[in-house]
Amino acid sequence: MLKRLSFLCAALIALAACSHNGSDTTAPQPAPAQTSAPATPPAPASTAPAPAAASTAASASTAAAPASASTAPAPQKPSAPAEPFVDNGKWVEGKNYFTIEPQQPTSNPDKIVVTEAFSYACPACNAFHTTADQIEKNLPSNAVMTYLPVSFRPDENFPLFQRAYFAAKALGVAEKAQDAMFDAVWKSGELASDDLATGRPKPQSAWPTIDDVAKFYAKYGVDPKQFVAVANSFSINTQMKRADDMVKAYGVDATPTIIINGKYRFTPGDAGGYAQSIELTKWLIAKVAAGK
Repeated sequence: MLKRLSFLCAALIALAACSHNGSDTTAPQPAPAQTSAPATPPAPASTAPAPAAASTAASASTAAAPASASTAPAPQKPSAPAEPFVDNGKWVEGKNYFTIEPQQPTSNPDKIVVTEAFSYACPACNAFHTTADQIEKNLPSNAVMTYLPVSFRPDENFPLFQRAYFAAKALGVAEKAQDAMFDAVWKSGELASDDLATGRPKPQSAWPTIDDVAKFYAKYGVDPKQFVAVANSFSINTQMKRADDMVKAYGVDATPTIIINGKYRFTPGDAGGYAQSIELTKWLIAKVAAGK
């Protein structure tokens, strides 16, 4: 891990958070690093081009198995007031944020959809996830948060966690376990692919498996056998392929990346830090709401 992060530090000049390791839980630095896709990513399962009308990757397919444990619906989250769009020149297109061409459709035409492209196995996403929580909690009533798990670092076990997210989403437990999943990877080490004591990668034979992930979600009322069955289903395979297509369509090459309504994207480094990421998200929501 230390060797890998040293490489990232060289690639991401002057990003102070490059120095954090997998077990770091200190406050984020002003300009966080991201986990980048490999320069030559492995070929996806299918080479079909990304469909222009790809559905939101976080939505569970109707073909997925039913949820195992009956849970009460989540309480309605309070919404922040929508902010008017004011362009005072602080945020610069091409520097702080980027336009996605062509704009991609979203799953909710009635809301402005904010999406985080992430992986539970990404150390930068772990450092950022409390900020992602703040973004979600402070969304105005005209916006909604979704999550897009990526798979472009198989050398860091990203595909497993992409599969795990979609299975948990299909079974209705992804949202309630979001923070706990990061803790299981980066605090307790229950689902870690790295040795948290040394900061070095474990041999792949010691990496967590989908059965290990199923045991984790059993804490949330999901039958482990059902979780594994759903995780290995055709429906989840389809969602993973669709997610990979969406990552390409959005132009995501690092995690975490924030996407606003399929139209704009930025990383915390582009924004200038974690607090700035919250501010920029709100500004881009207002920009989209103003029809710009």
